[in-house]
Amino acid sequence: MAVEIPRLPHTLPLPLKDDVLLELVDKTKDWALMHGAAMRSKANFSKDSLNFAPFVLVPSAFPRKEFYKAVQLQQILNELMHRVAHNREFLTKSLKETIQVDEFTGNLFKIYETVQDEGVSQPISLGLLRSDTMLETTCPSPGKNCPPSALYCCWKQVEINTIASGFGWLGPASALIQRFVLQELNHHEMLVNLPDNNALEGLCSGMLEAWKIYGDSKAAILFIIEDVTYNICDQRFHEFELRRLNPYVKVIRRTLTDMAQRAKLGPDNELLIDGYAVSVVDGYAVSVVYFRAGYEPGHYHSQKEWDARLLIERSQAIKSPSIHYHLAGTKKVQQALARPGAIEMFLGEASKIEAVKEIFTGLYSLDFDEFGDQAIQMALDAPERFVLKPQREGGGNNIYGKEIRDAILKMKDSRERTAWILMERINPPLSTGYIVRPGGPDIPELVDLVSELGIFGVIIGDSTKIYSNRQVGHMLRTKVSTANEGGVAAGLGALDSPYLID
Repeated sequence: MAVEIPRLPHTLPLPLKDDVLLELVDKTKDWALMHGAAMRSKANFSKDSLNFAPFVLVPSAFPRKEFYKAVQLQQILNELMHRVAHNREFLTKSLKETIQVDEFTGNLFKIYETVQDEGVSQPISLGLLRSDTMLETTCPSPGKNCPPSALYCCWKQVEINTIASGFGWLGPASALIQRFVLQELNHHEMLVNLPDNNALEGLCSGMLEAWKIYGDSKAAILFIIEDVTYNICDQRFHEFELRRLNPYVKVIRRTLTDMAQRAKLGPDNELLIDGYAVSVVDGYAVSVVYFRAGYEPGHYHSQKEWDARLLIERSQAIKSPSIHYHLAGTKKVQQALARPGAIEMFLGEASKIEAVKEIFTGLYSLDFDEFGDQAIQMALDAPERFVLKPQREGGGNNIYGKEIRDAILKMKDSRERTAWILMERINPPLSTGYIVRPGGPDIPELVDLVSELGIFGVIIGDSTKIYSNRQVGHMLRTKVSTANEGGVAAGLGALDSPYLID
């Protein structure tokens, strides 16, 4: 007999009447477009036009206690990732197998080793992180912390992002859309249960804090971007927010290809663009580099782009992320952190260690050893229990269900398998709602949904000292329950915001 999946309650009575829904959807699409909750179309790309970003019409119910638990945990996760990033032995040991078979991770690691061996020019790093988690409904051992009658068991971490941790704007924008919807439906009393979300201001304040630490008021903040940017509003609103917070800070955007052609190092390893000198007004010295690209192979067209990444890492500019932070966010390193005794290496307080352990799901290496062989067999025996993950960011790369068995059988005798990890699949509670998409029906269908909560964090420090560490906001990404992947930019998820319930 099939097990019934627990459901979170509706935030308001559903379904809505068709006439109400038709008018509300039409008006809210326009509101989203006119307030910057938008993206460029991948199907019909044009720099001169935008589509609204897919969104959930009514905010999804979310347990208040669990929301604030995730918020409070972020500072601990920031600290953990900062200390992991500064441990060369741990990074090297964790990635030693992967870099032999995954060319992309291997190239990143070569840059890391180069700057470590030469001596790091800029010891301070800026971490703009996002920890993605889901509620788990399947409890392996019901008891005090997991009553059998609960809608959910606990938090489980999907991943932690250390590069291009997007939706600092679209996260808060989701709540703005849904505040508009609730007011249009005359549910003003419900607005109090939409938590404040200052992710955009928090992330940009982190960049400005790093800019001040750098100490050159004329230096620019540099965004490294893709050749073609679809998620343009999320990026531009960061740029506009920086200028709002400090109108005197210059913000520039360049691709890695641009950097290969236009950047160089100054006599003290300053990062200079377009021939910058004191007497040249159209060039720039760079204080902070914010990577919104560089996390996947397609961003590196040739050796020139890799050389540009190395040039940036050799520079005095404060990076978000620095190369060691980038490596700390790889799936393989996160899998290594799930091993017994690993977290204890980086966090001294027992309460912090237990809080992090509680959210870790089962993560297994596929290395050529006893444990890797056991993981291979588990995946073959029950592929539906797992997700197979490569060393890639950006969504759309994972393997699910019966396709896992096919993938494992192809790679089980190959070194390729060491570039992947196996993660226990999370079983979140269901909610019900409407997803509104560009080109979708005028009256959307009421569907079952599952959600993933991302918490943003900012941390600044070097190998010996943490200067700043805080949680700054959140995002909720929701997808149809039958979909495996859930990236909004990839076209599979939708913007949402938590409606807190007790």
